[in-house]
Amino acid sequence: MTAPHDPASASGRTGGPDPTAPRPMVPPGPPAHRPTAAPGSAVHASPTGAGSVGSRSGDGPTEVLGGLGGSWAWLLGAAVATIVPGILVLVWPDETLHVLAVLVGLHLLVLGGFRFVAAFAHPDHGERFPGLLIAVLYVVAGVLCLRNPLQTITALALIVGMVWLVTGLLALYTAMSSKDLPHRGFLLGAAILGVVAGVVVLALPAESARALTRLLGLWLVLLGLAEGAVALAGRTALGRASALRSSDGR
Repeated sequence: MTAPHDPASASGRTGGPDPTAPRPMVPPGPPAHRPTAAPGSAVHASPTGAGSVGSRSGDGPTEVLGGLGGSWAWLLGAAVATIVPGILVLVWPDETLHVLAVLVGLHLLVLGGFRFVAAFAHPDHGERFPGLLIAVLYVVAGVLCLRNPLQTITALALIVGMVWLVTGLLALYTAMSSKDLPHRGFLLGAAILGVVAGVVVLALPAESARALTRLLGLWLVLLGLAEGAVALAGRTALGRASALRSSDGR
C-alpha cells in the first residue's frame, strides 16, 4: 500500500507553507502610517510602545525662569519688596544703625533674587547680561551691608547709592536697546529715577544720620512705586495682546 504524498516532507521542512505554492496577491495601497515628530519636538515612548509627539519647549530651567521672571506678578513682587523697607525706614527713622543695615542688606539680597529670575525673561543673551549683572550687584551690596552692620550711615549710603546709580544705568541701557518693548516709557522712567537717586545719595551730604536715613527711605518708596508702575504696564500690555489674539481667532 502506497503512503500518500506529503508536501512538507517532500520539501524537507517540518511545517509552514509550501515555497512552491502561489502567494496571495496584495492590493497596492499607501504604506502604513508611522508617527513622526515635527521639527523641534521629541517623540516619547508610551507604556504601550506607541510613540507620542511632545514639545520640548518649557521643560528646561531657563524656560521656567523666563516665564516666571517675565510675568507682571513677579515684577510687582519686586516692587513690594522695595516699598516695604522704605516705609519701615520712614516710620522708624530713629532705630539703631544695626537694624537699618540689616534691613537694607536683606532688601538688597531679596531684590537680587528677583532681578536674577527676571533676567531670564529676555530670550537674547545680550539683553539678559545686564539683568544678571544687576542681580550680582544687589547680592554683593547686600552681603557688604550684612557683613558689617555696625558701619557708619555714610558708608551704608555710599553702598546703596552706588548700587542705585549702576543699576539705573544698566536698566536705562536695557530699556533703550531692547526690541519690541511694550512698556518702554515706564521702564525708562524707572531707570532715570534710579540714576537720580544714586546721584542724590552720593553727591548731597546729609547733615545728620536721621536726615540721610529719611532720604534712603524716601528713595526706596519712590523706586518701588516706579517698579510697580512698570509691572502694571506689563499687565496691561499682556491683556491687550490676549484680547487681540482672541479677536483675530474669531
